[in-house]
Parts: sequence; C-alpha cells; structure tokens
Amino acid sequence: MSAVGLIVLAAGASTRMGMPKQLLQFGERSLIGHVVEVAIASVCNPIIVVLGASSDRIKPEVERLDVRVVENPHWAEGMSTSIRIGIETLNAINPDVEAVVLMLCDQPFVSTQIIDKLQPAYRATGKPIIASEYAEISGVPALFSRALFSELSALSGDVGARQVIKQHAHAVFAVPFPEGAIDLDTPKNYEAFQAQSVPFIHWR
Repeated sequence: MSAVGLIVLAAGASTRMGMPKQLLQFGERSLIGHVVEVAIASVCNPIIVVLGASSDRIKPEVERLDVRVVENPHWAEGMSTSIRIGIETLNAINPDVEAVVLMLCDQPFVSTQIIDKLQPAYRATGKPIIASEYAEISGVPALFSRALFSELSALSGDVGARQVIKQHAHAVFAVPFPEGAIDLDTPKNYEAFQAQSVPFIHWR
C-alpha cells in the first residue's frame, strides 16, 4: 500500500451548473469517471471517492472501479464535511498513511502526471504541503502531510483545503499546473470547454 492516499471530493450539488457536474460528458465517459481513473492510475493508494448530492445517480459511475466510495450525509454543510469523512475513511483503511492528496472532480485537465509530481516533491523538499499552482494561487490537487490531518478535519462550513494552504503559506512548495485554473462550475464553463479544439490528451 502506498504511503500516500488520495481523496476525490465529489459531494457537491453543482448548483451553478444546474445538474450534477460529476455526470457531464467527458469524451466517452463522465467527468467523475475520468477524474477517478486518473487518480487510480497514480502512485496513490487507497483512492477514496466522497459522494453526497445525487449520490444514487453518481455512484454507478465509480463503484465498479478500484476505489472506496463513501457517502457524506452532511454534504449540504459544505466541503469541509467531505474532507473530514474522507480523512476518517483513509485512517480507517491505513492508520499508517503518511500523507494524502486532495483533489476535486471539476478540473478537466487534471492528469496522473500532475498527481505523480506531488509525492517526489514532498520527498525532495520536506515541505508538509505540496500544492498545484495556477492563476497566481496555490490549490488542489495538493498533498498534505499527516501532521495536517487534524487541521484539515477541523475545517468547518463550505471551506476547502485552500484555507489550510493559505494558513501555512510558508510551508508550501508549489508545482506548476496552469490548466488547473480551468474548472467546470457553470454551463458557460462547460460550453467553452467543449468548444476548445484541444484534443483530450490528459487522460493518463
């Protein structure tokens, strides 16, 4: 088992999209299917997928894959609750896990290569946070040392991992991921993404 686990946060209601963005068509599969397969192909293990809103519709997209699917009954209280249940599940599976990568389901250009850059940077720099850098911010996908698990679990409301990254800015090493600035939050985002002529080269 890898020393680094990975949690895909996919419990949101996609209010601005008007439908579950996890189920948006991405090539020949759904967006959540794409993101989870990218995670599975990485060096991280185990892979935990946290679902919430519309979980009955989304779960069939991932339950046959080699992941642990967990449902967050408190998803409406914000992303912090999904981080908490994800870390609880990770600790239950592997109490000795050394670090965790947190990622979202709405960054279409996330790739296994990006995820697999985080762990070597963690080893080389000794920094407790290895974040992706895009649009002049540090965000997810990001790796967090076990020393920060309690702080991540203590987040409340609709606050994500970026809050912890900001609070420990001095302890962050950033890995460039300019495409990370592209996410699919609204129909306009999705239409613009579909209109791009860039081929799907980020599957693995």
